[in-house]
Formats: sequence, structure tokens, C-alpha cells
Amino acid sequence: MSFTLAIVGRPNVGKSTLFNRLVGKRLALVDDQPGVTRDLREGEARLGDLRFTVIDTAGLEEATDESLQGRMRRLTERAVEMADVCLFMIDSRAGVLPADEVFAEILRKKSAHVILAANKAEGSAADAGVIEAYSLGLGEPIRLSAEHGEGLNDLYSMLMPLADEFAKRAAENAPETDVDVSEDDEDEGPRKLTDARPLQVAVVGRPNAGKSTLINALLGEEKLLTGPEAGITRDAISTQFNWGGTPVRIWDTAGMRKKAKVQEKLEKLSVSDGLRAVKFAEVVVVMLDVEIPFEQQDLRIADLAEREGRAVVIAVNKWDLEGEKQDKLKELKEEFARLLPQLKGAPLVTVSAKTGRGLDRLHDAVMKAHDVWNRRVSTARLNRWLSGMLEVHPPPAPGGKRIKLRYMTQVKTRPPGFVVMCSHPDKLPDSYKRYLVNGLRQDFDMPGTPIRLTLRDQGDKNPYKGKTKSTPSRLRKHLGKKAHGE
Repeated sequence: MSFTLAIVGRPNVGKSTLFNRLVGKRLALVDDQPGVTRDLREGEARLGDLRFTVIDTAGLEEATDESLQGRMRRLTERAVEMADVCLFMIDSRAGVLPADEVFAEILRKKSAHVILAANKAEGSAADAGVIEAYSLGLGEPIRLSAEHGEGLNDLYSMLMPLADEFAKRAAENAPETDVDVSEDDEDEGPRKLTDARPLQVAVVGRPNAGKSTLINALLGEEKLLTGPEAGITRDAISTQFNWGGTPVRIWDTAGMRKKAKVQEKLEKLSVSDGLRAVKFAEVVVVMLDVEIPFEQQDLRIADLAEREGRAVVIAVNKWDLEGEKQDKLKELKEEFARLLPQLKGAPLVTVSAKTGRGLDRLHDAVMKAHDVWNRRVSTARLNRWLSGMLEVHPPPAPGGKRIKLRYMTQVKTRPPGFVVMCSHPDKLPDSYKRYLVNGLRQDFDMPGTPIRLTLRDQGDKNPYKGKTKSTPSRLRKHLGKKAHGE
């Protein structure tokens, strides 16, 4: 039986460091600067033979208003209410601060199972802080060092009886079901239930384009921190849900500004985290702000997704604020075709993340883009198509040398990749390659998706070309003639 563990505490006490250690990966951003984590991040944790879900939360702040800190606190309190167990961390080197006492009181009221951990407890300098932690009234503190992996055995000892309790409770509450096994089922053996691999979708764009608001609208709950401030999201947060009958894992990423404006180390880490999400995604949704669409940074982000070989969907957000919708839509499509010719035919969808309008169209566009991204064309169809393309527009003959395109096949999908066997591939101009790629898009219904076209030199098929006879034939021997070269 799995359970959920929420790691809570003041900013900069080491929550994200422990989260990374429990999941075995550097999923959460870690920095000396306090307040790095803002959203809730979930991961599958392993501790000995225990398997559970761990939640990394934002640092608890004393603010309770509508400020960014106040909204972060409410999100953390929500995680506390959702979790089965709360791990309350303090900094043993700083000792117990007044804020720790306030939050300990909150946890006593909101959570039935609270484990106290004194982090950064390596060395004698932490002894006083560990002893002081008893004053919080949450029992004996675990002496931890998340950075060095010390104290995890003690954490395991605290979690083990709780895990057994949750497993026993789940077994008691499980409904009894009678399973009718037919003879056919017995012959086939036990059936295996396997979940389909979720479709990987990354939402990217400039700061304040509405990425987190969009994902909250898709999930139907306020799971991600949002607000008028630009650059709220720092980590690339993934969430799995069912989108119109399709299992989807969607990634919310940090806003990407121009490289020259990114100076802080933390923002550089956030952007690199978003770029990694793009590389793992199958479909990338590029979010634009309708008031300032197709800024240079938007074009760079879309071009990055295309170069990474991902299916791309352009989503123009804040459509509810636009007055002249028809004229604006026509203008957007013209700019898209002019500024991003490499994504010709990619879906452009208008949405309002705030009101939820256009989300059905976005779903259909994502599914179609993914289908095109996985499309495969048979070799026979490709070669019939290639013959027709050559008849309409034969390849040029640079320097008087005729280029022969002999054979074509598809070697991969995701994105579609094709190989053409030809003579003098290095002399075929890029314009003719674009002619072939555009033809593939149009004739095989592959709009918008990246297409990879590779030319290979097939070489001459005559195996005897350039070879000389090195041994005399029987006729030459009979006539007494010498072989060539003797």
C-alpha cells in the first residue's frame, strides 16, 4: 500500500534536497537562495522496501494575504491536508525560530501524523538545535543530513509502522469482489493489467503567458501557483491526468526570457529545467500572449521545439481580451506562416486559460499533432510519389553532372525521417530538399511536424567498374597471351 508524505518547513531548511534524495533524481531545483520552490512537486520515492509518493512544498511563510508568499502558504497547507504523513523539517544549525513554533502548531491541528526532522545535523555544531527541537512538542526529532544521506534509517523506522497501518486500513476497506474465471481464462493464465504510457506534453513560452493557468484549467483545480507576477514558476512541474480519454503527463515550465536578460543563476537553472522538459516531450505547446504575439523570444522557443524534433502546437492565450477576433485571427495566421515557415501547417489555436474557452480545440490539435508525428508511409507509396515529383520538377545538374534520385524509404517516426539514395548528394541544393519536404507535408498529410530528410550516396551498382584482370583466363593461356599487367 502506498502512502503520501509531504515535506514541509521554513524556506531553505533542505526540503528539496531531501526530496531529490528520496526520489533518486535531481528533479527539484536546489540553491542556497531561500524560497526556490514555489509549486508542489510530486515524485515516486524509495526508502528501503517502502514505496510512497513524496511531495516537495514551498517554504512556509507567515503571510496570509493575497501576496505571492500568502498564495504559496495556502498551496502548502493544501498539501498538508492531502498528505497521509507530514515531515516537518527545521534547520538544526539555526535552531528553533518563532516561525517554526507557529507552523508546528498548525501541523498539530491539520495533520494526524507528523514526523519532526532536524536537518543539517551533521557535526557537533547542530547538537544544540537538535535538543531545542524537543520544545516543539512533536516528539523526538530525527537527526538528518539530507545532503549527505545521514539519518534515513531513522526516517525508515518512523515510516514503517505508519505504512503498515495504511496498508491494513486499505485492506479492511477494500470491497469484496467475486471473479468468475472461465475455462478460456484458465488456459490463457492470469491477465496482466498494464497502464498505457501517457502522452508527454510540455507547455512553454515567455513569462506571464498563462502556462500555469492553462494547466490548472485542464486539471480542473488550482494545483499550480499562479498570479499577475511574471516568472512565478521556477521548476518544470509534471502532472499526470486523463485528458478526454487519453492519459497525459503535462509539464509546466518556467518562462523563458532572452538569454541576455537571464543573469541570475536560479533563472538559468529554471530555463535549463524547461529545456529538458522539451527534450522529453512528444508534443510542445508554445503559449503566446495575444497582446504581444510572435515576439522574437516566442519564435526562438518554437524553433527550438522544431529543432528538437517535437510536434508543435501554437496556443494564443488571453483570447477573451481580444475585441476584433476575426481580424486578429487572420493577422495571427499570416504572421505565423511568414515568421515560422519551418512549422508550416502546425495547428494554431486560440484559448482563454482564465475562462476555459478553446480547451477542446487545444485537445484536438494536440492529438492530431501527435498522430502526424507518429505517421509512417510505405516504401512503395514513397517511391511512386518520388517518381511523380521528379517528372514535375527534375533535380538540377550542377557542373553538368546529372543528379539521380534512385530510391526513397522512411527510416523512423517521432518525427518522420526519410532517406533518399542518390548520386552526388552533396551537390543537391537546399531548395530542392525543401521542395521534397513540402511535397511530403502536402501529399501525405503531415502538416507542421518536423520532417528529417537525409541524402545518401548509393554509389555505382556495377561491381566490375574500375577493376582490371589480374589472372589469365583459360583462353589466354591456350593462346599463349599474357594477362594484363604481366
